[in-house]
Amino acid sequence: MDVASQDAIKQLSARLDQVDEQLKATFQNVHQGYPTTTMMRYLKAREWCVPKAYKMLVDCLNWRIQNHIDDILKKPILPADLYRVVRDSQLVGLSGYSKEGLPVFAIGVGLSTLDKASVNHYVQSHIQINEYRDRVILPAATKKNGRHIGKCVKVLDMTGLKLSALSHIKLMTIITTIDDLNYPEKTQTYYVVNAPYVFSACWKVVKPLLQERTRRKIQILPGCGRDELLKIMDYDSLPHFCRRESYGSSRISSAGADDCYSLDYPFHQQLYNYIKQQALSQEYATLLKQGCFPREAAIVDTEGTKVVKKLESELHKVRDLNGLTHPPLNCLRISGA
Repeated sequence: MDVASQDAIKQLSARLDQVDEQLKATFQNVHQGYPTTTMMRYLKAREWCVPKAYKMLVDCLNWRIQNHIDDILKKPILPADLYRVVRDSQLVGLSGYSKEGLPVFAIGVGLSTLDKASVNHYVQSHIQINEYRDRVILPAATKKNGRHIGKCVKVLDMTGLKLSALSHIKLMTIITTIDDLNYPEKTQTYYVVNAPYVFSACWKVVKPLLQERTRRKIQILPGCGRDELLKIMDYDSLPHFCRRESYGSSRISSAGADDCYSLDYPFHQQLYNYIKQQALSQEYATLLKQGCFPREAAIVDTEGTKVVKKLESELHKVRDLNGLTHPPLNCLRISGA
């Protein structure tokens, strides 16, 4: 770490020393015993500009307080059948760990329908997985490896990606914005697999718009990415859709004991049981009846939202060229609780 970076950390730390006790308490939940590493994440996200990093971090802490994020792992999505519906339509799972000890998260971008539950439930589920990763998965990986593990690897399966994904553009923007503003620098590498023509066409346009720091994290692998991914993880940690030599993947054909998206998969069982156990420790009847979480996320002009907007524009062009239609985006509504 150079002198300038050390000085930036000291400046940011001095500013954080001046915030109120509630913000300090929330910051402890964020840094999980690694305040310096956490400050570095926000500094990197704001190109080492101390005032901007400070504002970003304080805004994040206020967002957590206002939306009860510190307590979100005590609020299960009920009933269990509703949570199963969420899991079946918002495809994500922990498939294993890289050879460096980083958690490997699989995300079914193309086959996630995101149309079986409310926007609030999808947002709640996404944040809960983020928080469980940061408060349970990463600390356990740190202990196991004897060194700090603060990031994960994500494998994005584009199988089934269609123009109909435009109908979920608002939800995608909300989730992207939440991650951009409140969970920066938590992913080491994004591996894109099973990329169809629609993705390839848009990627050529979107790639130049991304910051160099972000572009370096994205790797588009041929086919299902099996051979390349085996260089950084063992076979048992491969997402189920990568365990084949041929191109393509199918949710139906891959379903089974190894389907890391399924609620029956160990990761999701552990997560849901953890949340239910945490809920028993406090009285949440009033909070659940009021339905005060989540509030509508504030949408700002971040890199993530710019990319989503650009994707929308390019997908419109592809749609027009092929004479395809879909519901107008201006009919979509995102309502807060």
